[in-house]
Amino acid sequence: MKTLINFAHRGASAYCPENTMAAYTKALELHATGIETDVQLTKDERIVTIHDESLKRTTGVDRMVKDTDYEELRHLDAGSWKAPEFSSERVPLLEDLLELIRPTDVVLNIELKNTYVRYPGLEQKCIQLIRDMKLSEQIVFSSFNHYSLALCKQLAPEIRTGILYSEGLYRPWDYAKTLRADALHAYHPAVLPEFVEEAKQYNVVYHPWTVNDPKRMEELVDAGAAGIITDYPDRLHEILKKKGIVAG
Repeated sequence: MKTLINFAHRGASAYCPENTMAAYTKALELHATGIETDVQLTKDERIVTIHDESLKRTTGVDRMVKDTDYEELRHLDAGSWKAPEFSSERVPLLEDLLELIRPTDVVLNIELKNTYVRYPGLEQKCIQLIRDMKLSEQIVFSSFNHYSLALCKQLAPEIRTGILYSEGLYRPWDYAKTLRADALHAYHPAVLPEFVEEAKQYNVVYHPWTVNDPKRMEELVDAGAAGIITDYPDRLHEILKKKGIVAG
């Protein structure tokens, strides 16, 4: 039977403040079988899950993640910007999220946010933590920094990688092979059914992002996408259920 990974983008970010434990927990409640998150390093080199390089949008503090020690960061309100009832939410450590998925079969897509700010050692630190927790089979690394993905594959060939990109790359499955990447994490307008089909012949799968419109979800499911990244995992779950597809 056909399977598809239902990735909750930054957790169930349509309903909860993105990249918080509330969003990750809600994603599981909404039948997500995958979670997408972003990681960066604090000043004292703790791995935290946050999208922006600056803390301002989600915590109100006008400072970069890289310039803030975790001891200070962990006290910041990372939820009130979404709604007052989320005022107790904090910026989680990656290990907190890994502990959440550990008893499950959920696939975790970790986006390495090292494009604008370089975090030396981020790949090694993530890989070591994942291996220590014996979760390599549940992880997919992605990044817009493709040098970082090449390094991940060199350091940990057993962990899947997905190439993030926005535009129409020419024969991206060929490019994926140069990085030994397993997946193409393309902005969804850059995904056509014939691309998905040809990529499969090279053992490369598509995980398009960020797909919130049900009609577009259906198109990508029918095209044979192996996973879809969405803010609304509940919408995708209903489509998969209607089509009799297993969310794997």
